[in-house]
Amino acid sequence: MKNLFDVSGKTVLVTGGSRGIGEMIATGFAANGAKVYISSRDIAACAEVAKRLTDEGGTCIALPNDLGSMAGIEKLAADIKEREGQLDVLINNAGANWGAPIDEYPEAGWDKVMSLNVKSIFFLTQKLLPELRAAGSHENPARVINTASIDGMHAPGLETYAYSSSKAAVINLTRHLASRLARDHINVTGIAPGPFQSKMMKATIDNFGDALVQSVPRKRIGVPADMAGVAMFLASEASSYITGTTIPVDGGLVAAS
Repeated sequence: MKNLFDVSGKTVLVTGGSRGIGEMIATGFAANGAKVYISSRDIAACAEVAKRLTDEGGTCIALPNDLGSMAGIEKLAADIKEREGQLDVLINNAGANWGAPIDEYPEAGWDKVMSLNVKSIFFLTQKLLPELRAAGSHENPARVINTASIDGMHAPGLETYAYSSSKAAVINLTRHLASRLARDHINVTGIAPGPFQSKMMKATIDNFGDALVQSVPRKRIGVPADMAGVAMFLASEASSYITGTTIPVDGGLVAAS
């Protein structure tokens, strides 16, 4: 019981790890003794975060790649394979959003969001299965943790049609992968963030911040420790019997809606 929540010594890959939710998660793992790889298409931001987390006493390596294409997915998988024989935790967090009025919503926006938010999760997981299988055991499975959103659990007020649809797909893909990969000693779970301070939510918080806070039963916006805490729980021994579920981290928003 003593070390149930320990993640020290684990090897972790966080996609979209240079900002927002991904940076929060990467920071938590690095501060608690994990070896963390982060990836994003922003080379400078990726390097900056990796340096900061390493300077703070953690171990963080930048592997910048654009997961919006199969070439980028394959390159990131190859980068991990070159460095590691096994991968304890894959956090599929990279994502995109696109908002437009329904009469003007473009095909390009739909395709970009679906490709990064759903397709990249499936294929990066597929490409890294050998490393995940090598890390997992009956007693201590490897982990795949997918970032969904509460917008995949209810109909959002904003006109972000591809985003909400993609996140609903992530939730069901998490179930499907979990049912197949359990036999390979790989647990697959999801995290559905509510309102957090991030670049993706900046405009919403700037425009509707007070009303948004009042709509959250806990009466606040999420902070980095909220996100890091649930991710580390899902990667630790404490969650070894949990797979296929997606946890809302939203201060009670979905439950109250």
